[in-house]
Amino acid sequence: MRRALDIIVAGVAGLLFVPIALVIALAVRWELGSPVFFRQRRSGLRGREFTILKFRTMRAARHEAETDLDRDTPLGRRLRAASLDELPQLVNVLRGDMSLIGPRPTLPEQVVHYDARQRGRLSIRPGITGWAQVNGRNSISWPERIEFDLWYIANRSLRVDLKVLWLTVLNVIRPRGITGAGGVNDGFPLADGGSTPAHAASSALASDRGLSR
Repeated sequence: MRRALDIIVAGVAGLLFVPIALVIALAVRWELGSPVFFRQRRSGLRGREFTILKFRTMRAARHEAETDLDRDTPLGRRLRAASLDELPQLVNVLRGDMSLIGPRPTLPEQVVHYDARQRGRLSIRPGITGWAQVNGRNSISWPERIEFDLWYIANRSLRVDLKVLWLTVLNVIRPRGITGAGGVNDGFPLADGGSTPAHAASSALASDRGLSR
């Protein structure tokens, strides 16, 4: 039933958003050049890897030392603030890689550091939006995000899904939690007390070095 709803809603939304997606694609092509789409490997249901799709929001690096924050663009910031960069993920939903609601898909190099409890977030399809996304997004730590995701998996229902959708709409109208402190997202904490590298919040959208959001 959930999969059928995903297909119906993603299909209808995809058709409705075609004009907007075309305008965004033209704007990205004009401002940033090719490619228009950002593709990155992510871990999905039961850890199966797939290629996530987003609109590209950062320009190509002009030199090796250039930071992701330096590569950010006004267009990219506007797209992320409105979550319009996520529109291509409707294709991921139709393909069966993702659901409309669920834990955000993370990078395989983060997943390998999950403990047994944290791997529980891989028990359902990842989502375009989710409980962690509407409860702090990138402003909260990775352990906190994972706990929100595990709570959602244990308690998901039509009522909870409707609440997530409503809060997602409010977050689009009044964006919050798009970036971590200082515009940089925290790295994933490791057992030895270290963490995976922290990057600009936008890096996941246009750089192979980025952390997922």
